[in-house]
Amino acid sequence: MLSSSCLSLLELSSSDMLDFPPTPRTVPRVLTAPGIFSDKDSEVSSSKGQGRKIIVANFLPLHAKKDTDSGQWNFSFDEDSLLLQLKDGFSPDVDVIYVGSLKVDVDVREQDEISQKLLEDFNCAPTFIPTHLQKQFYHGFCKQHLWPLFHYMMPISPYHGSRFDRRLWQAYLSANKRFADKVMEVINLEKDYVWIHDYHLMVLPTFLRKRYSRIKLGFFLHSPFPSSEIYRTLPVRDEILRALLNADLIGFHTFDYARHFLSCCSRLLGLEYESKRGYLTLEYFGRTIYIKILPVGVHMGRLEFALDQPQTSIKVKEIKENLQGKKLILGVDDIDIFKGIGLKLLAMEQLLSQHPELRGNVVLVQILNPARSNGNDVQEAKRETYEITERINKVFGCPGYQPVILIDHPIPPHEKIAYYVSAECCIVNALRDGMNLVPYEYIVCRQGTSKMDKVLEVSPSSPRTSTIVVSEFIGCSPSLSGAVRVNPWDFDAVADALYAAVTMPALEKQLRHEKHYRYVNSHDVAYWARSFLHDLERACQEHYSKRCWGIGLGLSFRILSLSPSFRKLSIEHIGSAYRNASRRAIFLDYDGTVVSETLVVKSPSPEVISIINNLCTDPKNTVFIVSGRGKVSLGSWFDSCKNLGIAAEHGYYLRWNRDSDWEVSPLAENFDWKRIAEPVMNLYTEATDGSYIETKDSALVWHYQDADPYFGSCQAMELLDHLENVLANEPVVVKRGQQIVEVKPQGVTKGLVAERVLSTMVNSDKAPDFVMCIGDDRSDEDMFESILSRSYSLSLATPPMIFACTVGQKPSKAKYYLDDTADVLTLLQSLANCSSSRKLRSSFETPVLFEDDV
Repeated sequence: MLSSSCLSLLELSSSDMLDFPPTPRTVPRVLTAPGIFSDKDSEVSSSKGQGRKIIVANFLPLHAKKDTDSGQWNFSFDEDSLLLQLKDGFSPDVDVIYVGSLKVDVDVREQDEISQKLLEDFNCAPTFIPTHLQKQFYHGFCKQHLWPLFHYMMPISPYHGSRFDRRLWQAYLSANKRFADKVMEVINLEKDYVWIHDYHLMVLPTFLRKRYSRIKLGFFLHSPFPSSEIYRTLPVRDEILRALLNADLIGFHTFDYARHFLSCCSRLLGLEYESKRGYLTLEYFGRTIYIKILPVGVHMGRLEFALDQPQTSIKVKEIKENLQGKKLILGVDDIDIFKGIGLKLLAMEQLLSQHPELRGNVVLVQILNPARSNGNDVQEAKRETYEITERINKVFGCPGYQPVILIDHPIPPHEKIAYYVSAECCIVNALRDGMNLVPYEYIVCRQGTSKMDKVLEVSPSSPRTSTIVVSEFIGCSPSLSGAVRVNPWDFDAVADALYAAVTMPALEKQLRHEKHYRYVNSHDVAYWARSFLHDLERACQEHYSKRCWGIGLGLSFRILSLSPSFRKLSIEHIGSAYRNASRRAIFLDYDGTVVSETLVVKSPSPEVISIINNLCTDPKNTVFIVSGRGKVSLGSWFDSCKNLGIAAEHGYYLRWNRDSDWEVSPLAENFDWKRIAEPVMNLYTEATDGSYIETKDSALVWHYQDADPYFGSCQAMELLDHLENVLANEPVVVKRGQQIVEVKPQGVTKGLVAERVLSTMVNSDKAPDFVMCIGDDRSDEDMFESILSRSYSLSLATPPMIFACTVGQKPSKAKYYLDDTADVLTLLQSLANCSSSRKLRSSFETPVLFEDDV
């Protein structure tokens, strides 16, 4: 059991665990990559991060109470609030403003006065949400839909969870919009950073991004993020995902939660993540969204302060007297069906049943924190807890000994600290949880202070010990590598883990504790906050280096962020150059450019044939279709276009017009590599349902657009690596495209087609003074790069006008874009009309203007 769950003694003792550095209370530097600290980054961060930090959460870190006699409101900071504690991670000269709601109702007539008072005295901007809206928003959508779903509980029947209610969703949107309004009241848009917390405000990024496209925005999820199979059952799944992607930085406690989020983005939105210098990123309409993985920590100073309080010392002595030498196992949980309290008690029952020698020597103290919501599930959890406790105490108890002690009432912090100090073992048995800080608090309390040492009558130099039994399904589990990890559903294994914990040798407990304390001490709440803000500043560095457009309606709104030189190709602009040109070269991709990818019938429409024919009949034009498709299909489809040049299979085949012969690229003569590549592709095709192989004369293409998105993507990466290895000595390139993996001869690219055509025109004294290239995918980027390099025009006195244009608003080497194939055909039709009639002015009566910055 122990060998599979924990580090060995040798591993623990060989890693310098006994040499403690001084306990840090600030974070001088932040990790920029695994194992690497950057002072330069910290300097940049401090110099650029002078804006205020606006912390947005459902509730403000305040206590509020109204005196019934005087009618006066009394406010004070909630010192236990994580939102207040994270402020220690910022520089002392940084202003922090909190935006959130109060936990009490405030009369409408008092709201303005209280808002002013809280902003002046506490730097808090309260968001007042009407009682009926708060009930639907928080107790409704948040607690009935998001909270259960994010903890893997689906409403499979009316008696097991709540069915989706559209009214509650509307309340969620309305509440988030109120938060957005309040943020906009206090923010300096050019300087301030906004940090949004938790699942209550997941659509807030969209409302804020709509107001200002360059807002500096981070989001951290404190709950688990479910697997895609669970998340996909949410009717508003796309809306929430797209809203989160309007943040610049999205934080999670563990890689598992981040992985689930990225999987949802892949399966539902078709987005693939990548790693850039240790950072996980998503490209979304030209914006780079960074993914942060870092569990939150505890406030070391506050815990140590509580340890030194006289009340804590008194309670520790009291517990010690009551235990009379018994070993204390401690559990601290909210009353919640996801905390696994019932399973924990069943494990305790099993422990006492299997090990009679522990009866009378071990006590489980279970502290029940007040429930955060009301409902049948809470009452069910409480009823089960009491039933099992009563049974255990009846069977295994005796006069003067209760195996299980329930504390089912609010207790002051010093009492909880005292139980931490006294516990031999702490167990957190949650079925699913975000970041449970109970183990961290327990570790710090077991480390103790000099004052607590005197109370416990131990030497300051004596070794410290602690043992933790932790569920593998909670956020802190990965960081507690010395804990005994358990599957909470297997209460037999949990019982074994408890036995191992209470009978563990002292040296092993010491080494485990020291490893944990080093981590908790160096990764406190200040480190977490500073690290997140550091990465948020990094994520926002490119805000002013790109042009931004707001596109989409409602929750589909997103920002398109592109290079300042990247703009929409207007008919008016290109028409003038087209009209004045004496010789033109035009390169057109096929799929996704002149014919939509969504069409089932891939052959060109009569409209496309007519437009291209009109362009070709102009003696000033040299027009080429450059495609990855085969020569047979392209040749038959465009048979009526006599003067059209065609480059098939990315330029392996090329002909200048219908009457000329197909020329074969001299770069590819040996195709023996196919005998190596095809069996490998067949292997992956058999293993990947929905995939197939397309065999071309010059290439092999593995398609997986009909396969499972995640599995297909994983298989494509494996296939890419496999083919690169087996074909390392062959004259081919292996490339991954849009849901394809392609093997083709080296040097056969669309870029070489453009170079060859242009060079031929120059050498024939027909040098073009107008070059237009339109395409939509990665292979077309080679053409854009080729014509923009202008290597063929170095000998020309006057360089040509060049229009490299991509289809779709996305990052590209092209300088222009058109929205879709309809835009492409409209543009080509205008140029064709110009060629046919020579009446240019009438052809360009309806210009499409350049986009402006939002």
